[in-house]
Amino acid sequence: MVLITFTWSHGGTQVFLCGSFDGWSEQMLMNLVEGSAAVFQRIVDVPPGYHKYKFLVDGIWQVDQAQLCVQDEYGAINNVVFVKESVSMPSALIREHGQSKLVSGFASNTHLEASSSSVLQLRPVMQLLNNEIDVSRHRLFMFLSTSQAYELIPNSGKVFVLDTEVAVEQAFHIMYEQRLAVMPLWDERNAMISGMLTSSDFILILLKLQESHPMLTNDELKMHTVSAWKYRKFQLHAEVSGAVIPPNRRVLQAGPDESLKDVALTLLQNKISAVPVLHSAEDGSSSHLLHTACLAGILKQICRHFRHSLEYLPILLQPVGNLPFGTWTREVGGRASSRVLLTLHRRDLLSSALKFLIEGEISSIPITDDKGALINVYSRSDITSLARNNVYARFRLDQMTMTQVLQVLDEASRDRCRTCTRFDSLYRIMEVLSDPTVRRVVVIDPNSRHVEGIITLRDVFNLLLG
Repeated sequence: MVLITFTWSHGGTQVFLCGSFDGWSEQMLMNLVEGSAAVFQRIVDVPPGYHKYKFLVDGIWQVDQAQLCVQDEYGAINNVVFVKESVSMPSALIREHGQSKLVSGFASNTHLEASSSSVLQLRPVMQLLNNEIDVSRHRLFMFLSTSQAYELIPNSGKVFVLDTEVAVEQAFHIMYEQRLAVMPLWDERNAMISGMLTSSDFILILLKLQESHPMLTNDELKMHTVSAWKYRKFQLHAEVSGAVIPPNRRVLQAGPDESLKDVALTLLQNKISAVPVLHSAEDGSSSHLLHTACLAGILKQICRHFRHSLEYLPILLQPVGNLPFGTWTREVGGRASSRVLLTLHRRDLLSSALKFLIEGEISSIPITDDKGALINVYSRSDITSLARNNVYARFRLDQMTMTQVLQVLDEASRDRCRTCTRFDSLYRIMEVLSDPTVRRVVVIDPNSRHVEGIITLRDVFNLLLG
């Protein structure tokens, strides 16, 4: 037997080690290294030979991409170590030129050997092969194509809808109290769902009103109905684009028998966050709102279906740092993205944040402290928190700092700031994002908490659907 030190250096609250050296029979608690906030170690007496192992970090199985990895024929990935007889290796951190290694299966002519420097001579593969990604996408595509929108409808629950003649101020408070970022609009005169009211509408309303009234009042929001605002919004769009407002605009919607693939593509292609699921009478005389479908609900269906067969979709086992999606900072080597990752300082103004969200067509912005460490995230849906105690009527948007904004956010809003590291698996991120109150995950350095990137619901679906 040989004493081996296994190390996990990517943070966490509770970390366990499990490996083939004892038949995967025990989850061994790892200890935090003294003086460190992120490094865990465990010394294990293991027999000579080749051993696979994994880490259970806060209930999530993970591999360390900084250590040697192996991928079996089913797509499952484990860390790997080769122990020579009567040689006590100082650590299970096996590196070559500072690069992580991923071994894709073993051909008949591939052998495990340890050189004098104890570096395994194995064929390195840094990420999934393109055809393996394509296979995963095809299987997901088939699952979504054969699943239907009615499967998203819970067995019991509430469906919220707003009358178009409700005052903007009242709608603002309703959405805050119900913790909703989007609500279907009901046109009583035409007896139909006429559109959706979103957090972006409130941002645009507040910015527009501020142009003429720097200090907003309740009266100004009471003067405008939701339908009047929506019409004015389309007028402004027409003035800018030169388009003509159609008398009867078609509202994007889904039927209960529509495939989840088509629902997801409707949301992605039209850059919207939700779509009403309507059941229409056969003669077309009426329709009933059954549900409001969103990407989080579809993602929950995917996670539920593949939870116990992740090896069927190798892409789900990959660390997010290995996959071509998300928005990343320039400091994260080799992760150039088409979009610039914007961050805000806690002393920046709310008006700046709102303009970034609208003009940059982004859903959220990380907020950092003086050292660049993540404090929280401000998202479009957080605008409704200004309805709490009528904050919008007591502060000017161009004078309220992000520190003050964060103090307004209640506990439920603060919980929406979720983080991960580049080493977390895609499946773990998908599970987090399947919560409808969470629409993005911030990628941070586990030691410094510096922001490295951000992954949104839309990023995940663009990756999975190609």
